[in-house]
Amino acid sequence: MRVFVTGATGFVGSAVVSELLQAGYRVLGLARSEKGGAALAAKGADVLRGVLEDPLVLRTGAESCDAVIHTAFNHDFSNFAASCETDRMAIELMGDVLAGSARPMLVTSGLAVTPSGLVSMERDPAVEPTPHYPRASEAATVRLAEKGVNARVVRLPFSVHGAGDHGFVPMLIGVARRTGIAATIGDGRNRWPAVHRLDAARVYRLALEAPEANGPFHAVAEEGVALGDIAAVIGGKLGVPVRALSPDEAMDHFGFLSDFAGLDAPSSSLYTRSQLGWEPSRPELLADMQQTDYFSG
Repeated sequence: MRVFVTGATGFVGSAVVSELLQAGYRVLGLARSEKGGAALAAKGADVLRGVLEDPLVLRTGAESCDAVIHTAFNHDFSNFAASCETDRMAIELMGDVLAGSARPMLVTSGLAVTPSGLVSMERDPAVEPTPHYPRASEAATVRLAEKGVNARVVRLPFSVHGAGDHGFVPMLIGVARRTGIAATIGDGRNRWPAVHRLDAARVYRLALEAPEANGPFHAVAEEGVALGDIAAVIGGKLGVPVRALSPDEAMDHFGFLSDFAGLDAPSSSLYTRSQLGWEPSRPELLADMQQTDYFSG
């Protein structure tokens, strides 16, 4: 099987590419740059140079492969709505290419689309996109599935961690360096689900190998890590105090990150584990923060 992977040079996508190649799949990876293409080729993947905004490139990739795994997303929060629209259009275009066939498509979503407070399950529907959070990855995938496309969703937790992480945990570390405070909002008991990037990559491969299993799938190793515990590690490693902030103080302290820093979104992966036979084996988040390069900068 030949698999077209968007975001193939990214933090998650590159792990998916390696996982597929090690399992004997052929991979066509989308790469924006010559450097990224060279890295893919060195792994043994075929390279399609181009960008997510180019319909011809996406059509070429989807038409020439037996499956699609879409991990690309531009995490530019200064222009988040535009990134969400590009993502939606890419999903719909590649899904239309696969229409009328049984070729599978796995689309990446995030657990920020599930309701806050209770432990979310795979069967829980995503909240509808809003102007405040316009990401429509899951809504677009549902529409494709309703039209008969073999499209399913993999939901990633707030922290997908490991060497090279540039997501929310490094952002929290950056805020603590800048302000001299490792902060929580309130008592810090709100929880973030987490997974190591290499464990997450196996979810994509196993889902590809189980076309009869319905998504969404939760690539969740830890149901919920308390933000207070994350802040304690940050404070200890940086030698700064841990402080609880009010919601108003948090807006000034965290900026755009305050929306995520205050979320309580514990998530289960029991269905995913039972359907795919997936068991995470890599280090958990707090241990990984101690072992890898989170504080080397």
